[in-house]
Amino acid sequence: MESGEGFDRERHVFFMEMMYELLPSEYESEEINRITLAYFVVSGLDILGSLDRVSKDQVARWVLSFYSRPDVLEPGTFYGFHGSRTSQHPANKAVSKYNAGHLASTYCALAILKTIGYDFSNFDSNAISASMQYLQQPNGSFIPIHCGAESDLRFVYCAAAICSIINDWRGMDKEKAKNYIISCQSYDGGFGLVPGSESHGGATYCAVAALRLMGYIEEGRATKFTESSMIDVALLLEWALQPNFFQRQASDGGFQGRSNKASDTCYAFWVLGVLRILGAHQFIDRESLRSFLLSCQSKWGGFSKFPELQMPDLYHSYYGLAAFGLVGELGLTPLQVELGVTMNPGT
Repeated sequence: MESGEGFDRERHVFFMEMMYELLPSEYESEEINRITLAYFVVSGLDILGSLDRVSKDQVARWVLSFYSRPDVLEPGTFYGFHGSRTSQHPANKAVSKYNAGHLASTYCALAILKTIGYDFSNFDSNAISASMQYLQQPNGSFIPIHCGAESDLRFVYCAAAICSIINDWRGMDKEKAKNYIISCQSYDGGFGLVPGSESHGGATYCAVAALRLMGYIEEGRATKFTESSMIDVALLLEWALQPNFFQRQASDGGFQGRSNKASDTCYAFWVLGVLRILGAHQFIDRESLRSFLLSCQSKWGGFSKFPELQMPDLYHSYYGLAAFGLVGELGLTPLQVELGVTMNPGT
């Protein structure tokens, strides 16, 4: 779609409604992540101010049906939310060692509930708080499932967001998590997913947002980190803005998630989200970014990853909407950046 056509809110609402009613067959390979896809749809409709298009009670019942909550907590087992029916055993059976709650699915499930205004006083989160500690590794990172998997900043962020939503931090050692985040800051100021890896827009968002949720960063104050945070803020800002030759905001107006990579719709949110948390978002070229996002807008609603692609996908459609919310598009409700829910969920 040509950037001059403007932001087509109604078409995006229609696209998200279609995704709510029935996912296309192309998403069959993502069945294990169904609750994550649902988060993109429900939160996307909330950003669009169209949450009334879904039944909140029906959504709440569906999400809660994925909660793994046994009568007796077994040490070493994580009891969170399953990602789909294919990773969920009948309630009368013990949680399988290889098929249980997942940290990212648990974050998405709780974020959906918060988005629709669910009353968490009716929710028993003790199983999550008591068992999430088993996922934290000695170096402070988290694995997503108790039977073992990769550990990196994505799951540190999920753990922090979960604790924030349920308002219970017993499930993580914040000091260890903070030290792990610090160890992931690269020489250029950005953050890699693991220590020593290349700086990445998504990983940098996870690091900064997690520090904000844990209370190590004051909201919107790029120069006021608590002393215990120990990250190099000036270098981080230089990475995010890169005013010199290798610019983070590219000539097409979009953001590069990694140096010398093509601009991508989702990085408009990841990088701008970092700058928003730091209080430095005013230094970007807003109109150029908006123009880039419009070039990724599909005529069928939603957004593609790159301007030259025709078909939208749910992941980039959601983060395209989230980025538009951050640049102040009229009629959109911006996210509480560090948590991934809108400022006034449930309305």
